[in-house]
Formats: sequence, structure tokens, C-alpha cells
Amino acid sequence: MDGPVDAVEIFVGLVNGLRKKEFKLNSPLDEIVIKICKSNLAYIDNRKNAKVRYKYDFWSSIKKQFKGRKHFQEWMRDRGVSERILYSKSEQFPDFIFKAKRHENLFTCGSILELKDSKGGSIASFNSTFPTKYKSLEEIDIINGNNLVSKITSIIDGEHATDQNYYSFQRKNFYLIRTHGDQSEKVKISIVDGSFFETVPKEHLIYQMILKILRNHLKKKNIIIPSEILENVEKSLSFITDQTIIAASQIIENASVRPRLRIMAEVHPEGNPHSSHYPEITERSVNLIVQKTPSDEKVENLISEKVSNVKIFTIKHKRNGEHTVFQVRF
Repeated sequence: MDGPVDAVEIFVGLVNGLRKKEFKLNSPLDEIVIKICKSNLAYIDNRKNAKVRYKYDFWSSIKKQFKGRKHFQEWMRDRGVSERILYSKSEQFPDFIFKAKRHENLFTCGSILELKDSKGGSIASFNSTFPTKYKSLEEIDIINGNNLVSKITSIIDGEHATDQNYYSFQRKNFYLIRTHGDQSEKVKISIVDGSFFETVPKEHLIYQMILKILRNHLKKKNIIIPSEILENVEKSLSFITDQTIIAASQIIENASVRPRLRIMAEVHPEGNPHSSHYPEITERSVNLIVQKTPSDEKVENLISEKVSNVKIFTIKHKRNGEHTVFQVRF
């Protein structure tokens, strides 16, 4: 049941925080996450906002280990984090990463959280990467084109980062989504499991996208290629499955630039839990949406210990089966 634990923390904190009026449905999403989870975060992308706007020093737990600021800065520089980076907005993927934990010699928690805020009913586009159920720090570094995120995360995670599997272990992806954010009567907020968006394996999605681009070019230019050749082309393209390789800069002979494909994705209405396809996700509601599994009862028990009057039901994803919804209306 380790997968949803971080998401449950956000859901419980969000509901209780709204009930106690610690924040509002239209409060900045990063403020909400920091107020709820600050002691459990291993990475914050906008560390400047965290400190200046929300009075939270991301590095406070590390600073306590040193007698003065100078020793802290020197220690951070030795680990590749300059003073300029300490309190900056890195503009990397993702927005937040939770601290990793260990249970029975296996990594748990350490979830990835990306914020998606929209004034309309659609979900803001996904930049740099496809939304997926899992990602590792290794994948994140290649997507970003540098290792800043894993470097900061590993510093906060401390001794866990010395484990040989730390950078490769698959972390759950969650998305904190708000639509109609500036309309108090229509606003919806959901913590959504990445499985809701990964209805086709990303490996299949990549080569199918390239194949579709090729077919559209052939159609536009009225070029007819024998079917057996197209079958061979499709078979060859099917080996293009690794998003991390595609996202990396490529060295081309005689080229003075290194091309890099930046992947973006837009959500199909049937993949948007806030769309009319899912009327159960009502206005002025806060929801936790996770893929239906045998551990749902454990998640239910965990939530019921901390939040009252939670409505629990199942929605059928138009493209990816049943998902369990934990909902509170305001």
C-alpha cells in the first residue's frame, strides 16, 4: 500500500486544511502542498517562492547540521549545489518529490508530484514528458538534460541515496489538478494517479506517434509506399521506445547544434477526470483518484482515520478501467 501513501497525505491535508480555513480552494497550489507536506519533501522546484512567499526554508533540516552559514554553503558547494541554486526556481520536472522511505529492504514512497492549474475545464498541457504511472530519478535527469533534481533529492534523502537502487527505483507519479481555478462555484481539485493518463504504455505511444507523423507526411505529399515496406518501417520504428533517449541531446555529424526533442502532451477529454465524461467528479469537490486495486480497503481505512464524511465510489475510465475516488465536497 506504499504507492498512494504520499497522495493520501496530500488529500487528507487538503481536506482538513480547507475545513480549518488554513487555505482556500483558489489558493496557489504550491502554497497548499508546502503547507501540507513541507516536512516530507525531498525536492521543491520553486525554492525561492517557498522561502520568500511561504516562509519555508527548504534547506532547514540540512542547515541544522552546521554551526554557521559558511560551513553549510561550503558543504553544499562540495556536492555541486551553488549558493545561487539554493533558493532559486529551477524550472525542472517535477514540481515536488516526496522523501523516499524503506520497508523490508525495499524503497517506498518518494512519489513525484506535478501541479496542473487551469482557469478553464481542460488540464494544462504536460511539458517535457508524457504523464505516466512511474518514473525514476534516472529518467528525470535525462528528461531535464541535467542531474540537478536528483542531486537535490539525494541530499535531502541522505543515506537512502547511497543504495545502488536509489536512482533507478520506480516512483509513483501523481498530479495535483485544478480546473476552473478562478470560479469558486465551478472549481474542482483532484490528486490523480498517473495511471489515469497512461492508458497506452509510453513505449508504444512514442513509436506510434512517429509512425503517425510519417503517414501524415506521405498523405500530404501523395506518396504511396508498398504495404510491405511500410510494415518494415513500422517494425523498425517499434524499437524507438525509450523516452529518455529521445529527450536527450543528439550529436549530429557536421551539425553546429545538438538537436533535442522536447515532448509535450495534451489530455484527451476522456482522460480528463474533470470533464463531462465523469459527472461524478462534481464542482467544489476535492478528490483522490487512484487505480482500483486490492489495497483500496487499506487506503480507505487510512483516510477514514483522519478525515470524516468522505464519499467513496468507483468511476470507469473510458480508456483504462476502474478507478476509485475518495471525495469531499465544499
